[in-house]
Amino acid sequence: MICGRANPESAWHRDREEKRMKSNGKTISKNTVIIKRLDADHGRETFKNYLPLNREMVKEIGKKVKMIFDDLGGSSLIKSSRDVYIKPNAVGSNAYVYTRPEVLEAAIQYWFAAGAKNIYVIENCTQANCTRFVFETIGYNAVCKKTGAIPVYLDEGDAVEYDFSGKKSVGSDPKGYVLTKFKMPRIIHEKLIREKDANLYVNIPKLKTHSMGVVTLGIKNQWGFPIHCDRSPDHNYNLPHKIVDVLSHVRPDVTLIEGVEGTIFGHYPPLALADRCVRPFRVLIGGKNVVAVDIVGARIFGKKIQDVPHLKIALERNLGDGIQSEQDITITGDYSTYDDLDILDELSQYGGQYPDDLIPEFPKDVTIIKGKEMACREGCVNNSLSVLQGIYLDQHGKGGWTMIMGKGFEKDVIDNITGPVLVVGPCAVKETGSNLVDRLGGKKVYFSRECNDLTALVESMCHLMKVSPFKLAPPINLIKAGYLLLQMKLNRSSARMTNPLANFVKLR
Repeated sequence: MICGRANPESAWHRDREEKRMKSNGKTISKNTVIIKRLDADHGRETFKNYLPLNREMVKEIGKKVKMIFDDLGGSSLIKSSRDVYIKPNAVGSNAYVYTRPEVLEAAIQYWFAAGAKNIYVIENCTQANCTRFVFETIGYNAVCKKTGAIPVYLDEGDAVEYDFSGKKSVGSDPKGYVLTKFKMPRIIHEKLIREKDANLYVNIPKLKTHSMGVVTLGIKNQWGFPIHCDRSPDHNYNLPHKIVDVLSHVRPDVTLIEGVEGTIFGHYPPLALADRCVRPFRVLIGGKNVVAVDIVGARIFGKKIQDVPHLKIALERNLGDGIQSEQDITITGDYSTYDDLDILDELSQYGGQYPDDLIPEFPKDVTIIKGKEMACREGCVNNSLSVLQGIYLDQHGKGGWTMIMGKGFEKDVIDNITGPVLVVGPCAVKETGSNLVDRLGGKKVYFSRECNDLTALVESMCHLMKVSPFKLAPPINLIKAGYLLLQMKLNRSSARMTNPLANFVKLR
C-alpha cells in the first residue's frame, strides 16, 4: 500500500522554487480563506434523488478548483517526493454525506497537471461499513481508475499507536478519557507525520453540520484516521477534545471544503427528509490553515467559534497558527466579509443559525428513554437516534420496542419495560443491563455497549426493525461484493462491518 518516494531531479527542484517565488503574482497568507461561488444551476427541484452533477456544474467546478489551488500556491506546494495524498470525506455511501466525486476528480486532475508523480486517495469510512465498499458504491474507485490516482483503504494494513493527549485518564479525572491511546494507519504515520515535509496532504471535506459535533469540516475529517475500535470509547462529552487530539498529530497542508450542497439537521440526512436537510450552497472554500477554513465554513451555517466546541479547543491549544478570533482571518474570493456568508439569505428563518440537531421524526411505536444523567448528545443519544431515523424513514423499519441511554433512571420506568429493549452505551448497560436480562431474558435484550458502537446499533436495529443490512447501502453486484469482501479480509481490515445476516440473527 505504501509506495517508495520518488528521487526528485534537480531541474524539477529549480522549477519548483521559481514557481514558489512567483506564486501566480499573489501573496496569500496562511490565514487567508478563499471562497468561490458556483454559478451553474444545481438543476434540482428535489434532493430526494441523488444524481451526478450536470455538465455545466462539473466544468465550473474544475475551473474554480483550479483558481483556488492556484491562488494558494499551485505547483509550488508540491514537495520533494512529488506525492500528493488527498483525503475526501467518504464516511459512508448515503446520499449527501460524502465529498462529491466530481470535486475529487477535479482535485486529482489539478495536482497531476501541477506536477504530482503519484496521487493517493485515502480514507477510512465510518463504523458498520468498510472503505472498499464505500469507494466502490460512491464512485471513488471509478474516479481513481479514470485519473490514475491510487485508492488507499485506511482500514487495511498495519497501524501505529498514538496518544489521546488532551485529557488525563478517567482514573485521574472523573471526566477524563477511558481510552488514552489509539492506532492510526501506518501510511499516515510514515507519509503524513514522519515524512510530512516530503509529501503534500490535501484535505477535501464535505460542508455539513453534525448532530454530535455541531459541524464536520476539515478538522473533523481527521477523525477518519483512528481505527474503528478506537473511535467508540469517549464518543461522548469528550468527543471535541479527541477530535483536536488527532489534529495535533496530523494536519493538512491544504483544505478545500466541498459545498456544492451542505447538510443541516446533522450529517446523515435520510432521503425522506432531504428537501429539509440539504441546502444548495454551491460554494468551494479553500485555505492552508484548516482551523481558519473551518471557522469560515462554520459561519456558512451561522455558527461562531464559541458554538463549535472542537474549534474553541483547537484555538485554546494553539493549533490555529496564531488565530485567536475570526478577525485574524482574511476572507477573499467571491465573498469578503462574514456578513456575506448568509449565502442563501435564509439564516433569519432559522434564528440566525442552521440547526445541527436531528429533526425530531422518529417511530411513535419505539419508546425512547433517556436517563437523567450522561445521556450525551455526542454519543449514545444522537448516534442512536440518527440510525433509528434513517432505518425508520427510508426503509420503513418496524417498531414495538424500547431504547434506553444514559443513566439515572426511575426504577418504575425500567421495571415497566416488557418487550424487546436496546440498551445503548456503557452508562445504561451498567445501570440496567443485568436487571433487564434477569427479568426479560437474553433474547429480548440487545446491547450496544460503547458510547458509539455503530455496528452494534445497526445490527441490533436491523433485527428489531426487520430490515436487511443490504438495504442500507446502494445496490452492488453480489460477485463484486464477494470480491471486495475477500480483498478486505486478505488485507486484514480493521473495519467493524455490519453482519449481512443481522436482520435474521440476534447478534448483540
